[in-house]
Amino acid sequence: MPGRRLEFRCSLAAAQVPCGMAVIRDVQVTFDCESPRRVARFWCEVMGYELAAPPDGFSSWEEFDRTLPEADRDSWAAAQDPTGNRPRLFFQRVPETKVVKNRVHLDVRAGAGLVGEERLAALLAEEQRLIPLGAKRVLLQYADDENESCLTMQDPEGNEFCLD
Repeated sequence: MPGRRLEFRCSLAAAQVPCGMAVIRDVQVTFDCESPRRVARFWCEVMGYELAAPPDGFSSWEEFDRTLPEADRDSWAAAQDPTGNRPRLFFQRVPETKVVKNRVHLDVRAGAGLVGEERLAALLAEEQRLIPLGAKRVLLQYADDENESCLTMQDPEGNEFCLD
C-alpha cells in the first residue's frame, strides 16, 4: 500500500526478530596456513573437534593424498565439532607465510564463568596442555579492577588466539 511500510520478520528461535534477509545459521572459520593437516590436528585438540573424514572411497587422508600430484597433497583440512553445534574450522594452504597480527582471532573459553585466582589457574592449566601440542604464549594479562585475566597465545603457525 502506498505510504505504508512493510516489515519483514524472520523467526530466530522462539523470538520474532525483524530482518531483511534470511538468518545465517552456519558459519565456517577459515585459516590460511602452510601445513593444513598439522594445524587442523592442533585445533582439534584445542576445541575437542575431529578431523573431517577423508573423501568417499578412501580410508585415510594419506591414502587420498597418494592419488594427487605431490604439489596438491595436504592442501586443505577441516576440523568439525562431533556434536555439530559449533562452527567448522577449515584450513587451506597458501604460499605466503603469516607476517602481521591476525585481524580476527578465536577466543577459547577456558575460564568462562570463573574469576580471580580460579580463572587464572584454569587458563594456566589449559596453556600447559596446549604448549606440548605446539602453542606458544604471547602475553598473560592479569586481572585488574575492570577485566579478568586472559592469555594470548599462538598456534603452531603463529595465528593468535586467546584463552579467556
